[in-house]
Amino acid sequence: MKKTISFFAVLFFTAISLEGFAQSNVKVGGVKNELRAPAYPLINIDTYTSGWSMTDNLYDSSVKHWTGKDFPLVGALRVDGAVYRFMGTEDVPLMPIIGMGSSEEWIGSYTFQTPEKNWTSTSYDAKNWKQSKGAFGTKGESNVKTLWETEDIWVRREITLKEDYKNKKLYLKYSHDDDTEIYINGLEVVNTGNACKKNVLIEIPQNVAKTLKKGKNIITAHCKNRVGGGLLDFGINIEVPIVRHLNTTAIQKSVDVQATQTHYKFTCGNVDLDLTFMAPLLMNNLNLISRPVNYIDYTVTSNDGKTHDVAIYFEAAPNWALDEPSQLSTSTSFEKGNLAYVKTGSVSQKLLDKKSDDVRIDWGYFYLSGEKNKVKNAVGNPFELRSSFVKNGNVVLDKQAKNGNIAISESLGKVSKATSGKIMLGYDDIYSLQYFGENLRPYWNDKGNKTIETAFEEANTEYATLKSECNKFDDKLMSDAVKTGGKEYAELCVLAYRQSISAHKLVNAPNGELLFMSKENFSGGFINTVDVTYPSAPLYLYYNPELLKGMLNGIYYYSESGKWAKPYPAHDLGTYPIANGQVYGEDMPVEECGNVVILTAAIAKAEGNANYAKKHWNTLKIWAEFLSREGFDPANQLCTDDFAGHLARNTNLSMKAIVALGAYVQMANELGDKTEADKYALIAKEMVRKWMEMAKDGDHYALTFNDKGTWSQKYNLVWDKLLKLNLFPSSVYETEVKYYLTKQNEYGLPLDSRAKYTKSDWIMWTGVLSNDQSTFEKFIKPIHSFMNVTTDRVPMSDWYNTDSKKKVGFQARSVVGGYYLKMLEDKFNEKK
Repeated sequence: MKKTISFFAVLFFTAISLEGFAQSNVKVGGVKNELRAPAYPLINIDTYTSGWSMTDNLYDSSVKHWTGKDFPLVGALRVDGAVYRFMGTEDVPLMPIIGMGSSEEWIGSYTFQTPEKNWTSTSYDAKNWKQSKGAFGTKGESNVKTLWETEDIWVRREITLKEDYKNKKLYLKYSHDDDTEIYINGLEVVNTGNACKKNVLIEIPQNVAKTLKKGKNIITAHCKNRVGGGLLDFGINIEVPIVRHLNTTAIQKSVDVQATQTHYKFTCGNVDLDLTFMAPLLMNNLNLISRPVNYIDYTVTSNDGKTHDVAIYFEAAPNWALDEPSQLSTSTSFEKGNLAYVKTGSVSQKLLDKKSDDVRIDWGYFYLSGEKNKVKNAVGNPFELRSSFVKNGNVVLDKQAKNGNIAISESLGKVSKATSGKIMLGYDDIYSLQYFGENLRPYWNDKGNKTIETAFEEANTEYATLKSECNKFDDKLMSDAVKTGGKEYAELCVLAYRQSISAHKLVNAPNGELLFMSKENFSGGFINTVDVTYPSAPLYLYYNPELLKGMLNGIYYYSESGKWAKPYPAHDLGTYPIANGQVYGEDMPVEECGNVVILTAAIAKAEGNANYAKKHWNTLKIWAEFLSREGFDPANQLCTDDFAGHLARNTNLSMKAIVALGAYVQMANELGDKTEADKYALIAKEMVRKWMEMAKDGDHYALTFNDKGTWSQKYNLVWDKLLKLNLFPSSVYETEVKYYLTKQNEYGLPLDSRAKYTKSDWIMWTGVLSNDQSTFEKFIKPIHSFMNVTTDRVPMSDWYNTDSKKKVGFQARSVVGGYYLKMLEDKFNEKK
């Protein structure tokens, strides 16, 4: 049975007047979010269908996927024949003249042995090099035709140009993992240093472009694979000359991010436009969390007291349903029921075929939809679609197009007072995940007896009620967060809300259990990583613990089925979207064991009973025994901060083991297992005594038991406080917090004494160790400041430098759900 708590006893919305619709469409009240977000959430369905604005103004750049790849979504308003672009950009299309491995077969000469110094020159003799197809890389990397499993590879690719391109704008397109140098006709164009990116486009400098003559030329590259996957692929693109139609931009007046909505205000000549992106991710309705439909609603109002003829236009590129823009796609327009649709998808439709970090979905279909008695729908060449709208105020209907864009327009008629409308955007992924060999449909259609059109019809019918619910929810969340942690804390929480939820996918397991599976965005691409679940958990404990169970159920199943036979939990279940078992190359025994035990106790606290723990009690006994044996003085191993490297005798990891044992004791007492409770209570108490003695380092506690003169954030201690385990005395909290305040940099508290970078989720948890609001805000303000000024315009990074405006790595991860720990503390305290 689906565990759904519906908002609605009765859906009574059937029809409203245009004026009434306009009123329901406008957000009223609430506290405005003043934060200049690193990226603004627009479309948030899941980790694949994820659209963001990464500039201050919505029209300054293309809408992008969280990975940074373009997800073109263009919006324009026509006012009395003048057209104003309010969203996206009208980019010049690029055409490959030398394709990468994803679009054409190419042959390169290669060697794994360091060549002579002149290996990049056009005259170099590579007769002793091997020849094979590109791209080159390790197993599992996209479009790899030739395996490369050594540390270094050198590649030469002869290219034949059919004309002289010296006066044309050319772009090098390349994918690499890791350090890469690329040369064209012997001249260096790229030198990445330690980095890993796919399908990067850079303009080829004119001095290099001038060397590209008709006939034979040479591209050479060297790539070093430091660790993990390796990849090398490259080609050349050229600009296609076009006539732009949307040259005039609107004037953006404001943007306001709330939990489920992002509100924009524009002036378009004599008309004002209010535009809202709404993802109704209301967590006490799992059907709603899973339903893959978002909204864009709009209200236009005359700003000069006169009547104006107004029409609105939305257009999306096939990129939304492709991993790479060069893939073949097909687009279609049709009507069904009360709605008009345009959809696009890949020609190949290989279900669940790709698994990796920096990839996008290329199976299933992306849709735009509106009420058929209001909108016009069309597919085709984007410049022809735009030209039609500019000339006529609507789009010319085409039923089908290869590699075509999809568009919807609506004539709002003669406008003087507020007039509103909406479109819907959605994705039918058909199958979402593979779970131990079985392909699973999304939760909203787990039996396969619904259609995406049914989902759109439901979304359309429920819109007015959902709009009201989202407004109320957004206002309450912001208000509650302000009361809990201050305005800056609240602004970070609301920005984190959609980012965290949409980094998951909701499905039912074959045994009927809920699975809420995360993707470890830009930190490996793993699915259902335990040490990503751990920091993400507070958001879900606060709003719906069933979702946290959905994050743990697969991990418990993996152990209890015998598929994972070790006496501690796995690190992950695979690489998203394939969950067939751990793929991470190394276990994190104490880390993952402590995480699951603590979170199971937190579920018991949130629900007021230990029923979930009881279901898994035999497994928890095994894990508790492991922690009592191996947890106090951890051997050389990784913890969740694996980017910092291996560490032995880690005091924070030791603290996690101790707190986990205390949490286990609490659950044992609730279940009436006095034998277990008494046994581990004594063990935990002795561990605390030894920890305080061994970790003490003058005015603070050290990073490791044997390295004095070091320090680290003891963020794991926070669960002792929230669960009221009373393991560590208040003096430990006070000592650490006081010391941390002496170590803060401009943008926050470093993770530990080894480097100046930090993790924002852990700072949030460390701040909760304090006992007063003013101290908590001292930890929060630098995080807010960083997000407000960072030059990395991506969905919030949780790993960044405390002494610069730059992130180190990671973006768009679910771990920002950890920001809600302060709110969770208040909620737990209310349960007294």
